[in-house]
Amino acid sequence: MMSKICLVFLWLLATSALAFAQDGRVSGRVTYGDNTALHGARVEIVQTKQSVETDDNGSYEISGLPTGRFTLLVHLEGFSDASQTIDVAAGAALTANFKLQISSLNEQVTVTASGTEQSVFDSFQSVNSIGSTRIAERASTSLGEVLERETGVAKRSFGPGSSRPVIRGFDGDRVLVLQDGVRSGSVGSQSGDHGETVDPLSAERIEVVKGPGTLLYGSNALGGVVNVIGHHEDQAQNGVRGFFTGVGGTADKQAGAAGGVEYGVKNWLFRGNLSAQRTADFQSPLGVIPNSASRSNSGSSGLGYYGSKAYISGTFGADIRRYGIPFAALFEAAPKEGELPIVDEEIDIRARRYNGRITGGFRNLTNPVVSGIQYSLDYTDYRHKEIERADGIDEVGTIFDNKTLSYRSLFEQTKHGRLTGRFGFEGFDREYQVNGAEQLIQGKVSHKALSVFALEELNFERVKIQFGGRLENNRYAPESADLRSRSFTGVSGGAGINIALWKGGAFIANYSHSFRAPALEELYNNGPHIGNVTFEIGNNDLSNERSNGIDLSLRHQSRRFRFSGDVFYYRISDFVFLAPQDEDGDGQIDILDGLPVARYEQSDAAYFGAELNGEATFNKYVGGFISLDFVRARLVDERLDIPRIPPARARVGLDLRFKDLSVRPEAVFAADQERIFPLETRTAGYGIFNVAASYTIGRKHFAHIFTVNAYNLTDRLYRNH
Repeated sequence: MMSKICLVFLWLLATSALAFAQDGRVSGRVTYGDNTALHGARVEIVQTKQSVETDDNGSYEISGLPTGRFTLLVHLEGFSDASQTIDVAAGAALTANFKLQISSLNEQVTVTASGTEQSVFDSFQSVNSIGSTRIAERASTSLGEVLERETGVAKRSFGPGSSRPVIRGFDGDRVLVLQDGVRSGSVGSQSGDHGETVDPLSAERIEVVKGPGTLLYGSNALGGVVNVIGHHEDQAQNGVRGFFTGVGGTADKQAGAAGGVEYGVKNWLFRGNLSAQRTADFQSPLGVIPNSASRSNSGSSGLGYYGSKAYISGTFGADIRRYGIPFAALFEAAPKEGELPIVDEEIDIRARRYNGRITGGFRNLTNPVVSGIQYSLDYTDYRHKEIERADGIDEVGTIFDNKTLSYRSLFEQTKHGRLTGRFGFEGFDREYQVNGAEQLIQGKVSHKALSVFALEELNFERVKIQFGGRLENNRYAPESADLRSRSFTGVSGGAGINIALWKGGAFIANYSHSFRAPALEELYNNGPHIGNVTFEIGNNDLSNERSNGIDLSLRHQSRRFRFSGDVFYYRISDFVFLAPQDEDGDGQIDILDGLPVARYEQSDAAYFGAELNGEATFNKYVGGFISLDFVRARLVDERLDIPRIPPARARVGLDLRFKDLSVRPEAVFAADQERIFPLETRTAGYGIFNVAASYTIGRKHFAHIFTVNAYNLTDRLYRNH
């Protein structure tokens, strides 16, 4: 199969032409505030992938545009994104000016939802895009802490250092975390006490695709995708550009900084960044939470060549961190019958992740089949040690090793009439092993996946139709003779329609059929698992999960008002879940090694929910925002609520502005969560009050943004469900 792919690849290169036809052009200026020119803003034509950067006067020009309708996107880190639609006639010279601002009401850009850059408003799927300014405002060492304020996103946490996003109630293996479009290679999906070795502070933006993302990213994306996008360009620019972020906090004595630099000469571009954060045990209304401290260090460097047709770059990165798991020792099994668990020891996770990546591609091709090609090859070596510390002595309890080789190629189709699209293939080889006290699986397990996919779009101006499919195979090969090898093949597909109802308004409907192969731990785990507070028993007879879902969305955006409302329903056949066991039939859940015994079982499940976002600018001094979300999830046949589902939430606030000063007070409310699984604990509702303030100094070549965030000013005691 690989030989055929190589032949197709070589044919595409051989038939590529060298130039575009020259027709229309567009030019303009990008400014901020009182007409201050912004240097280095990137202006891109979405449909043709042509892009330039603004000069010292904030001016740009893009020529060689064919006739038709095109979307311009403008991006400059630290400022709001902006977009305009232009109609190009033969030989036309158009003007499109942009005025950027730093505001909660802004245009957002996504590349994750469709594989190509587009505005969030135009995306078929529901997407949240969080820029570097908001990331710094919510500064944290873990991904879940940064994203928990987003509509439809909650967090799973076994302490501040291990939080991970929950999307529409989906968690674990059903939420795929990417770094620059490639799997992170960690084991964060497997347990509540495993974090993601991804540094949010070094990200330019984080994109959250809500709902099935299986067409482009595989079966692990059944619930959604989180893509952490770094500070780097895919084209060369002369000179130096960079960023620096410093953060501090009082509740946990947080201190951290991140910085990066890019230096370009002709077609060559060097980049590098470093980041470090420290937190102490955090303060709560109950007092100090012991062993909740964390520290992290990360960095990366890369070198790339970016020509007009071909480009290639190589990057190496490392992430090293240690964080505490509060109260984990309370769940440790007693060494002898009748003894109490050891409570005077602490359990930490010490993780490290090394990553090497080669990315490249070809663009501006005039081949009749493809106009561009992207490819990536990524190797990740991940290890974490669970450290048991008593009397100041560290002892390694369990070691998790995960090595992943990922590869992916995406072919951008040449536009034919109203049809555009992209197709490709991807796969990965994974080797996983656990050793030590919590050895859930005996010996190594090899996991190989290979898939082909396509995503197409028909554009009829007021109506757009998107459809696609994916064929994927996952194979597991355990080293232990006691465990059975398994192979799973499935098809995912979907279709959507986007209808323009009025100027700035649209209705979007999507149907998706998705499949998910059982995760490695669901098949083979067998032992005490403190992170899930269970003695887990895997099930080697599990079959594919199959999901059929409908997403409906109503959106509006204008200069002063922005709104989106989403409703979704997913019916999942053979949903995998941990079922408590009662082997002796005494009506009580079995206990083994001090933990409830649970086995991975399957049943049909249903997820239903809704989300609402509204943002408004009342005048140049006052704006406001509101968001609501809820989800309900049940096992259909058993009539039981699925565990760990977030409660209904609401967020309302103001955006108060005077010149370059912004103050954003907000109130956050959560309802009681009483729809719980047997043995799950009910959590009470709560309301908290936060205030964020920022001051911006914007100039031609730089922007300085100073932010202060006061969280839970009423010192309310609450528990995250």
